[in-house]
Amino acid sequence: MARPCELDACDARALIGARALSPVELLDDCLARIGEVDGRVNAVVAMDLDRARREAREAEAAVMHGAPLGPLHGLPIGIKDMIDTAGLRTTYGSREYADHVPAADDPIVAALRAAGGIVCFKTNTPEWAAGGNTFNPVYGVSGNPFAPGLTCGGSSGGSAVALATGMLPLAHGSDNAGSLRIPASLCGVTGMRPSAGLVPSSTRAFGPLHFAVEGPMGRTARDTALLLSAMARFDPLDPLSGPVDPALLAPPAPLDLSGLRVAFTPDLGGFAPIEPELAALFARRTAGLRGVFRESIDASPDLAGADRVYETIRAASFVGTWHARMQAQPDRWGRLVTQNYREGLAAAQLDVSLAQVEWTRLYRAAQRFFASIDLLVLPTVAVRPWPKHAIYPASVAGRPTTNYLDWVRMTYGITLLNQPCISIPCGVDDGGLPFGLQLVARRGADAFLVRAAVALEALLARDPDTARPRPDVTRLAAMPADDPLATPVA
Repeated sequence: MARPCELDACDARALIGARALSPVELLDDCLARIGEVDGRVNAVVAMDLDRARREAREAEAAVMHGAPLGPLHGLPIGIKDMIDTAGLRTTYGSREYADHVPAADDPIVAALRAAGGIVCFKTNTPEWAAGGNTFNPVYGVSGNPFAPGLTCGGSSGGSAVALATGMLPLAHGSDNAGSLRIPASLCGVTGMRPSAGLVPSSTRAFGPLHFAVEGPMGRTARDTALLLSAMARFDPLDPLSGPVDPALLAPPAPLDLSGLRVAFTPDLGGFAPIEPELAALFARRTAGLRGVFRESIDASPDLAGADRVYETIRAASFVGTWHARMQAQPDRWGRLVTQNYREGLAAAQLDVSLAQVEWTRLYRAAQRFFASIDLLVLPTVAVRPWPKHAIYPASVAGRPTTNYLDWVRMTYGITLLNQPCISIPCGVDDGGLPFGLQLVARRGADAFLVRAAVALEALLARDPDTARPRPDVTRLAAMPADDPLATPVA
């Protein structure tokens, strides 16, 4: 019988509502699992244990007294250490905020608490969430739950590791170039990048830009949908926020895959180089799926030139976001933040304006593509996990990487188009490490995407080769603890 900490969030919540599982029992088992394995992977970096235990007892009492229960009632939830949690250390991975304890919750945290979640855990992130690996000078580097010497991806790496190992049943993340999807893929869990504004942010400095979003992570698509139901809302403080589809606030209804027209691409039409063995694995794993749909084709949106567009607009946004802090304290911020800022300063106004015009062309072409396509399926990550003390892999498909964005085209290409997307597990690669599929839906079709992910997840679960992989937590627990700050990341 599975331990409480290993239950999917939806199952745990159902058992809590049926008085078959106590929130206290669930919390205690999650804390036990953290104690068993976190010393090897460094995922959960701060906890408010007194508050967690108090809220678990209160949640148990509410169940026993027949009180109304929220959708997340009694479920421990991890929050990426990028948004504020009242009374709980929030560092943004920066030495400048190593002792920062916010007085108030970020609105996302407040919404999760209002839905019944026990929000008393912070998960590791790279400094200021910049990068596709998870390391910072406050808490050090995080390791992959399947191979702790390798990267877990980033920047929501701590959340993905905590989910995969059973430390927490649900976790929050954020995404720009792929920070929800990449660690989900490399750790064998699910991460969804919603449409910009669906999970509103009242603290995003560059309000009009759709690149940075907050989103849900879970072990399954159903769990991810459960967390999204509590995160999605309208907030006029976010200029991208709008009405929420009521279908997102309820459990996802079954979706008939046989009516869909689906496009498959291993590399976004050549835009995103991929390791040949992963391209071959993608072809094998999706061969059996093609017959499920009404029509399956090989096609991709046109992303020629999207690298210049994304990097220029991203760097320009860093200038606006970081200029005051860089002027006041130029030498105190992370290397990747500084790199983006300097690249933005170097860009001429003409470069930025032309990038915006080209973005508009790419966006409109993508909308015409999705007008006849229900779903786009592609790999989530183009490389296998690399040693965790390197910022990024040395090469992709034989091409040297010149910066940390070179290897994440598979995800930032979709970010650029502003399409909702989700990474779901699809077994392991030839080396026994998780492999993920990225599903992309039409603009604004988040509810449809969730339903498609749930249906595909159920289909993949029938085959041991494509079912969600589980790390060997017994082996992890037996490993010697690792000092996450002992070796600098280069």
